[in-house]
Amino acid sequence: MNPVFRKLQVFAQQSFVLNQTLSSCRQKKKKDKRQVIPKRIFKATDTAYGSLNVTVSGYDMTVVEHYSQYIHNICNRLGVAVADSYALPTKTTEVMLMQEQGTKMYIDATLKTHKRVVQLSTLNATLCPVFMETVLKNQPEGVQLSVNQHTDSEFQARFKVRPELQELLAKMNH
Repeated sequence: MNPVFRKLQVFAQQSFVLNQTLSSCRQKKKKDKRQVIPKRIFKATDTAYGSLNVTVSGYDMTVVEHYSQYIHNICNRLGVAVADSYALPTKTTEVMLMQEQGTKMYIDATLKTHKRVVQLSTLNATLCPVFMETVLKNQPEGVQLSVNQHTDSEFQARFKVRPELQELLAKMNH
């Protein structure tokens, strides 16, 4: 066999293998549209709390974001497992004022409430006082903090409701 022909044949085989791997990679990149499945909710035991949501809320987005990052870092340093960290939809509140001698109301201010959630999978009961004291002592001004047990309703609250989509689904089902 001619050496040039052999090299051409090897090159053809290599390009065939390369095309095969590229096509399989392209097929893997396509995302399947799946429904979001909630993560496992851990139950409380005698020595540890179950799944907890540490909710941080406030009007200043940067302060809320940095404080939630601080809580996440404290959890990592103390060895507390963080299951998830996410933002809840921003809520807008309009403050309306009425003129002293009139009936017309006008918008005085628009307040946006930002919420962040750090979900802890298990928090040791002996470590909880240390964790809470550290987090509360370093709580910035204007930031509210709450710690609740994680429930499915809180998991669903992180997704925005789309009324037009709900109407279309209702029409399809009836």
